[in-house]
Amino acid sequence: MIRRVCSALLVVGALAAATAPATAKDVFKEAPDVTFRTVDGASVHVADLKGKVVLVDFWASWCIPCRKSFPAIEQLHHDFESKGLVVIAVSVDEESKNADLFLSKYPHTMRVALDPKGTAAEAFKVNAMPSTMIIDRSGHVRYTHKGYTDKTVATFRSQVIELLAEAQ
Repeated sequence: MIRRVCSALLVVGALAAATAPATAKDVFKEAPDVTFRTVDGASVHVADLKGKVVLVDFWASWCIPCRKSFPAIEQLHHDFESKGLVVIAVSVDEESKNADLFLSKYPHTMRVALDPKGTAAEAFKVNAMPSTMIIDRSGHVRYTHKGYTDKTVATFRSQVIELLAEAQ
């Protein structure tokens, strides 16, 4: 079932990537209360990250635009981690071996979580690959992006800078 959903997401993601990524500014909805399980077995609870700017990126090994977005998001992690940005890259691959193979090709130090049943993706209402949400310090989803183009990372960067500059 999730494979069919993911296949549909690939089509939607490809269409989204062909156009400018959709961005919703000032959504201000509370981020879903989810706990991610990282590849190293740790738990990351979104509610515990209040006070930080959080970028949650949903990706999959079969997602072609994810091959470009993953390294770009890793760079954002490097550039802004010391300023208060937390990045969580969430694989929706049903089989961990597929995520592991992808991760072996893309060096990373950001947190990587697994969501093989799509529970977190459903909570965040993910309907395209990749999908990225940027959460402000108060725990509200401020920006939602679907798909990825070469211009997307500049948008991420400016939005992260904006949210990091806001008072807590």
